[in-house]
Amino acid sequence: MPANTVMLSQMMRELAATPGFTDAMLAQLDKSGKKGPALMTPALVKRLRELILGRDWQGLDRFPGWTMQAINPTVRVAGRVVAKDQGVTDVAARHPGAPAGLEAAKSAVTTGQIKDYVDLGDYSLERAEVVNLDTPSKLPGFTTDELVGELGAGVVRGDGANATLAPMHAESQRLADVLNRLSLNGLDGSAPVEVTVEGQGAKTPQDLVKALMATGHTVVVADARYFANFGHFHYKGQDVMMPFWVNSQIRVPGTRRPLLVPVSHAEYEWEVRGPKVNANVSWYFGIDGKAEFRTMDTQDQPWVLGRHAHEYRDADAVEVTRLVGKMAVAYVHQHLARPELPFGGYYPLGVCQDGVAAIERKMTGKDTLFPNTADGALFDDPRDAEINQLIKAIPKDREGGVPEPARIFGSLPTADFNAITIPGLAADLESVHAAWQDGSLERTPSWIRKVTLRVVGVAALGTLAGVVVWRRRRNR
Repeated sequence: MPANTVMLSQMMRELAATPGFTDAMLAQLDKSGKKGPALMTPALVKRLRELILGRDWQGLDRFPGWTMQAINPTVRVAGRVVAKDQGVTDVAARHPGAPAGLEAAKSAVTTGQIKDYVDLGDYSLERAEVVNLDTPSKLPGFTTDELVGELGAGVVRGDGANATLAPMHAESQRLADVLNRLSLNGLDGSAPVEVTVEGQGAKTPQDLVKALMATGHTVVVADARYFANFGHFHYKGQDVMMPFWVNSQIRVPGTRRPLLVPVSHAEYEWEVRGPKVNANVSWYFGIDGKAEFRTMDTQDQPWVLGRHAHEYRDADAVEVTRLVGKMAVAYVHQHLARPELPFGGYYPLGVCQDGVAAIERKMTGKDTLFPNTADGALFDDPRDAEINQLIKAIPKDREGGVPEPARIFGSLPTADFNAITIPGLAADLESVHAAWQDGSLERTPSWIRKVTLRVVGVAALGTLAGVVVWRRRRNR
């Protein structure tokens, strides 16, 4: 365990009996977090409540520990909404004469329509302007307002400032805003915005990266992976370790246990250093329903670790930025076509891993993230043909298929198992990795196989009983 860190079970042992605290905590978990990995659907909330009230502390520290096929039904209502276009119908009913479905996505887009899906700061889709990055940003500095809140009983939710990145918040926020706005130059009817730095102009995100490089800035784009922090809780000044566990359907050698792995968070990160701009921003599709550039200046808890699976420079950095910009536009089209999707489309349109995995496959020929949940059938807007193809090419885990070990290990935020501080996980990973390498890896039975075996067993018993009865009657 890292210093100054406690398990969720330890916190709940002390607080479960506090009147109203469990409900307050569950309500907080139902809100969007920066790196929240899961949808707190009713089934998951119910399971978490059962573990707490039943004082199943061991189960709580491996919550929920389900396979993807067990998690899928808890969010299948979102898939039904998409399949039947109920959301589009509802919107048309509430706004007679308004375009619906793909026609809505193809109509002129306003800032008001996309404000819930992309943050543009002070910029507007309706206003053309030139933004100069030569002067320092006038945006406010870092604050924990609306990021950190007291739950009572010594519990705080939310993380404070990253000592290295928070001082650059104003510059980082401006860079995130202009990258979002430049991405949306690609929307039909959007007024063009240009960003300049030392006389170099840009009207797309990739052109801004080129301009920064041409003016003496270094730009590194990292494919970054972390353990997703499910709670972002702090208890009496200590970090609370709260991963979200998924059953990999791989057997831990020498046991009957499946390998449970914490869900990881993936994002692209831009580090810009130079004479005019010094900033760090990230991009991912989050549980808040936004596929956008964001600041990244809060302090991660030590147990989430962090690894750059890939780093891109020069032309590769430009290409990743181009693909991210096009993906941002594709997600806006999705939101406009399907505005009633629960959670802003999070899960049916993918989770944070999907976009990163899709671009990783384009850049490296491999995809090493798990899980991916995007329904490729939804990516059907012909204007987004390149992104549609990338999303459809990556493995899908919506139906609970068995993930490849390369994706399980590729999602980890470290290649050094000894660096992992979540109790028991390092030993399991070491054992499974060795079995994978020597070819002795075993899978755990799937629920389909278990049900099949039970049906076969019941049928066999029924047949045997029938034979016994028949023989007795014959002997008589």
